[in-house]
Amino acid sequence: MRALIADDDRVAAVAVSRSMSNWGFETTVVHDGLAAWNLLNAEDPPSLAIVDWEMPGLEGPELCRRVRSDAARAHLYIVLLTARNSSTDLVAGLEAGADDYLIKPVDLNELRARVQVGVRVVSLQARLSEKVAELQSTLDNVRRLRGLLPICAYCKRIRDDRNYWQRVEVYVSEHTDATFTHGICPSCLEEAKAQLNN
Repeated sequence: MRALIADDDRVAAVAVSRSMSNWGFETTVVHDGLAAWNLLNAEDPPSLAIVDWEMPGLEGPELCRRVRSDAARAHLYIVLLTARNSSTDLVAGLEAGADDYLIKPVDLNELRARVQVGVRVVSLQARLSEKVAELQSTLDNVRRLRGLLPICAYCKRIRDDRNYWQRVEVYVSEHTDATFTHGICPSCLEEAKAQLNN
């Protein structure tokens, strides 16, 4: 998993980055809030960010607010680092959009435990997104089946999106979870018997 570390304290940033690398993360380190925002606002941002409260350019809480105001970045897990230790500051950081809050100097064992929580949350969000995409695909198929289907009045074949004509059971099997058994209804049975007798 990729992680961003944003801290203007270069010694602290290196210590956190080394620890994160040892825990299996691919890390990127920046030293100001605007550089952090540019990375988080890129096409494929990291899933986890550890950001300092006080940084030049853009402070941690404002960075959190920007991330949370963008639906495409809402899944990002943010841990806010700060020397501020009052409950008022804790509440302000969480209300700005941080998922977690750590007081400096950072206890690396505590950081690891909190990052593991972040990994679980990000993984659950990714699985949920996959399930939502599957559900949307299924709903799209249902909508297509509920709409008008071009069907031949003579042979009863259905025209698909590629302009191919398929038997009804083939088309429905490809677009739903339905399976077909074959039989003959009573009226068709009588008609078939009559044709055999003629």
